[in-house]
Amino acid sequence: MEVARPVRSAFELRIRVLEEGLSSFSVRSFETRGRALPEEESSVRTPFQRDRDRLVHSKPFRRLKGKTQVFIDPAGDHYRTRMTHTLETTAISRVVARALRLNEDLTEAIGLGHDTGHTPFGHAGEDALDDALRARFGRRFRHNEQSHRIARELNLTHEVCDGILTHTGEREPETLEGKIVKLVDRVAYINHDIDDAVRYGILSEDDLPHEEIAVLGPTGSARIDTLVHDIVEASEGMDDIRQSPDVADAMLSLRAFMFERVYLGPQAAPEHARAHEVIHRIFANLVERGDDVDDIVDYIAGMTDRFALTYVASI
Repeated sequence: MEVARPVRSAFELRIRVLEEGLSSFSVRSFETRGRALPEEESSVRTPFQRDRDRLVHSKPFRRLKGKTQVFIDPAGDHYRTRMTHTLETTAISRVVARALRLNEDLTEAIGLGHDTGHTPFGHAGEDALDDALRARFGRRFRHNEQSHRIARELNLTHEVCDGILTHTGEREPETLEGKIVKLVDRVAYINHDIDDAVRYGILSEDDLPHEEIAVLGPTGSARIDTLVHDIVEASEGMDDIRQSPDVADAMLSLRAFMFERVYLGPQAAPEHARAHEVIHRIFANLVERGDDVDDIVDYIAGMTDRFALTYVASI
């Protein structure tokens, strides 16, 4: 005999009524395609709110605070970490979702989970683990796939898992909420990495490409404001998340500049070499002691920068 749950019924009805005002392109909270393992619904949270909370309380999410974006364990309190990047991406994504009348809770959950599978040492660490896996086991490593693995282990909803898996790479997210995070991820990291590169001394404000800055704005906050307004204006009423051609070109050009001068520039070479050496030494140690390949991947990808440096010093 089914037990009556008036609170849950009233909550779901209220959410359904509220979401009648969402865009026709939005995913409704109680129309999710569900979880791999069915669960009883909460009386006071939507499925996407539960996913958000499950991520925030997870260990992979908490470890993001110890994973830097570009620079390995830098001296200074104000450099971005994967945690601050995740929070910035999520906050900007929610602004866009609200403006377009899309599901903010779904957007937030995807944003919070998108980098949970990232390695220590940023993309240099990801490349190093990928190299080691290919050489030893003929496998590849992609942080979005590892983030998706974590999302599946947490039994998150289909829409959140899809958005996390497709936040980078050629495959497009199934939902507009996922497409927002995919685009805003770039908006966030390009702008905050400029700030970090200037603080680190790799760039000065005068080094930034003038034509692109003239289109996007002279400061990080101005550029984010320009990019957010442009996404909203270009995507309003569309079953897609878009940018205007001029702004999209300027952002891509600024991104190319960052790859040339910062991510793959000469100053980055020592950082990348250090990351590769650390990851390869840890990997070799775990293989030598007979660890399973899946366990090796989970262990290394879950490390913070400092833990990895401490571990390799103990080998």
